[in-house]
Amino acid sequence: MAGCCGCEVEARRLQARQRRVLWIVLLLNAATFALMVVAALSARSTALLSGALDNLGDAVTYGLSLAVAASSLRAKAWVAMFKAVMILGAALAVAGTIAWRLFVDPAVPLFGTMGWAGAVNLAANLLCLVLLRPHRHGDVNLASAWECARNDIADGLAVLLAGAAVWWTGAAWPDLLVAVLLLGVFLRSAWRVSAAARKALAHAGSPAQAR
Repeated sequence: MAGCCGCEVEARRLQARQRRVLWIVLLLNAATFALMVVAALSARSTALLSGALDNLGDAVTYGLSLAVAASSLRAKAWVAMFKAVMILGAALAVAGTIAWRLFVDPAVPLFGTMGWAGAVNLAANLLCLVLLRPHRHGDVNLASAWECARNDIADGLAVLLAGAAVWWTGAAWPDLLVAVLLLGVFLRSAWRVSAAARKALAHAGSPAQAR
């Protein structure tokens, strides 16, 4: 009995640590979303806008993760599935913005704004990755949060490279190229998170889990 009580106390401590981490990364993503969307609109950068949409999706899904931190495996799996849908939605938004820049408003982005906004975003994303790293092999909820954080690092690096390439070439195509690459990252991540969620749902519905 004492052992069971000890396990329950440790589980509660783990859940409390997970909630603290999720709150921090949620607030970081919300703040960087606000920064990035203003920078993206002023710089006319598709790569920056993709980063902003990614941060918004992360903030929403981290909030959902907080809501189900102490819930069942099935509830966490459904939240992970919703995260996959959010990532896919970000991918579609990026695809639409790429089309807009190609055919409607092919302006050259402001590389200076891309540089400082991308650097701030990358620093925030690195902090999120460090905070989530101890939980990367946890349940499907935290594992999907880790997947989002890894995507954010690729996003941040790509935006910085795009800004440097725009400065070097004086053209808009590096910004659009990076946005296309990030579109591929989003699609791959949506598939991985949905696959993990489907696996967790299948496990939650198995007879052994039901018992």
